[in-house]
Amino acid sequence: MLQDYGHVGLLLVIALVFPFIALGASYVIQPRRPSLEKSLPYECGVDTVGTTWVRFRASYFLYALVFVVFDIETIFLYLWAVEFQQLGMFAFIEMFIFLSILVVGLGYAWKKGALEWK
Repeated sequence: MLQDYGHVGLLLVIALVFPFIALGASYVIQPRRPSLEKSLPYECGVDTVGTTWVRFRASYFLYALVFVVFDIETIFLYLWAVEFQQLGMFAFIEMFIFLSILVVGLGYAWKKGALEWK
């Protein structure tokens, strides 16, 4: 039984070690020629005007959060649909409750005006 997970463990070790090897190799072989021109902020080939930091509105965050929630819901719904025949009525009721909670949350956000673009 434990032998079956040996390949997964090896892949996990490789996945954790490889980024450090790649970063270390790039640090070792990179050319180091610092200059004033290279350290200046660069914006599409034109000198920057004003501040280079832009403040994003929180509405972008809310839309991204709603997207992630419904994206994960789609994954759960797909996995449930694939195994629907074997799961039976209990899983159907569970999925109905799960979707109901998400629809209630979406309705609440909609009613509060959280999805309005201001």
